[in-house]
Amino acid sequence: MAPGAAHPASLALLALLGALLPGPGGAETSVQPPKAIIPQGGSVRVTCSASCDHPSILGLETELTKKEVDHGENWKTFELTNVLSDSTPKCFSTCSENQSSTSVSIIVYRFPEHVKLAPLPTWQPVDEHFILTCQVSGGAPRAHLSVMLLRGEEVLERQPVAKGESTEVMFTVLAKREDHGVNFSCRTELDLRSEGLGLFQNSSAPRKLQTFVLPMTGLHLDTLRIVEVGTQWLVNCTLDGLFPAAEAEVHMALGDQKLEPKIMNHGDSLLATAWVKSNEEEGTQHLVCQVTLGDQTRSRLENVTIYSFPAPDLTLSRPQVPEWTTVTVECKAHAGAVVTLEDAPARLGAPRAQLQLNASAEDNGRSFSCSAALEVAGQWLYKNRTLKLSVLYGPRLDERDCPGNWTWQEGSQQTLRCQARGNPFPKLKCSRKGDGASLPIGDLRPVKREVAGTYLCEANSSRGVAKREVVVNVIYHQNIPAIIVPVVAVITLGAVGTAAYIYYRKLKKQKYELQKAQKAWEESVKKLNTPATPP
Repeated sequence: MAPGAAHPASLALLALLGALLPGPGGAETSVQPPKAIIPQGGSVRVTCSASCDHPSILGLETELTKKEVDHGENWKTFELTNVLSDSTPKCFSTCSENQSSTSVSIIVYRFPEHVKLAPLPTWQPVDEHFILTCQVSGGAPRAHLSVMLLRGEEVLERQPVAKGESTEVMFTVLAKREDHGVNFSCRTELDLRSEGLGLFQNSSAPRKLQTFVLPMTGLHLDTLRIVEVGTQWLVNCTLDGLFPAAEAEVHMALGDQKLEPKIMNHGDSLLATAWVKSNEEEGTQHLVCQVTLGDQTRSRLENVTIYSFPAPDLTLSRPQVPEWTTVTVECKAHAGAVVTLEDAPARLGAPRAQLQLNASAEDNGRSFSCSAALEVAGQWLYKNRTLKLSVLYGPRLDERDCPGNWTWQEGSQQTLRCQARGNPFPKLKCSRKGDGASLPIGDLRPVKREVAGTYLCEANSSRGVAKREVVVNVIYHQNIPAIIVPVVAVITLGAVGTAAYIYYRKLKKQKYELQKAQKAWEESVKKLNTPATPP
């Protein structure tokens, strides 16, 4: 009841008391109001009455500051001020020899001095329970005071506030993914509606919760395991099922060399890429990727072996030599490697190989290849080096380079080849005998009769001269009889000669047979003319 509320109703109360006063034999003390609820530091008026048929002695026993503000026959009104806490002042009266008393219940209400939500975990793992604490100082009456935990504007739970000036009310909450970034707060309610007053609320400052998921496994680090000194390569660090992936921090390093990863997120997946450059120090180093979210870290480590493997040294005693000069080819590998020189005698596990040859024109432009092999961390690595030999030789102009006879039909599509060889490369000039026309090397589309003739080709270089005749025949309709007549004559002469030969053979055979028969006859005649020998 508000201070001073008893004064305007004092007359009505007195009338009520007069109607209710018992006779002399039943004198009693009464108080109005029997119960009052006021704000802390407020005031209230209390009227003490006695049911006595003659003047009685009335009083109010209290530790509160009081002041009599009104009185009448067998009643008095007192004002109590600066009421700071609950109190039960006692009205007493003496009627004749009878004494009686009664108490008034004064309840003081006050709002909490402050409501505060204790600090939340910096990061809270999803699907784990955690405790939120609402701290409440002051507030009365506690029987009418409760505290609620709010998620945004949603009331999660309500609890009464225990007695005590400073009280902590704890709530157990299961963290969820959807709680990430959501504000939590505490709200107190002093509900005095049953006492004829209102509902008084007070809220704490909100605090934002951060929830996360960091899988125990699944962190992958993709990298080269064997790297040559000075090599730059790309490494990838990936993790799926991460939430919120955009909040994760990534640390990558090769030994003492800190890397600068580029981080990309897609949903609950994280990809960190970084360029790495191996230093000059050989050996095994640790490549590490660490993903940190909240107060937890996941790490992945891979060993990277850094090696030095220069290409083999391949040398020619002379890179350019005249024909029929002896050339030495040599290949050497660096420490720990073995070499193989093409066409050289095989020597297993040797760091050096050698080959000698008497250079010919066929060796001009020949490639010599050397392969070096090195075993690193159980894996064989290879490097090659190639050199070319230049052999100086004079011009070559033979049948394979420049055929000596070409016969074509007029109007056909043809290609005339004539190319000299040599080192240095010779200059080629082909002129037709008689008029000096140039040999039409290349495409002849179409072939014309004017190109027919005999040509003299000459290849020149600083190392000599090569010559060759090239005959070009072109067949066309006007010179077909000239070709047919000689052919027919040749065929005719061949036939006549064959017939004469056969006739001569027959004649000779007949003469031989005749001579043989003649001789046999002469022998028989001779035997007839010879006298017989006496017995």
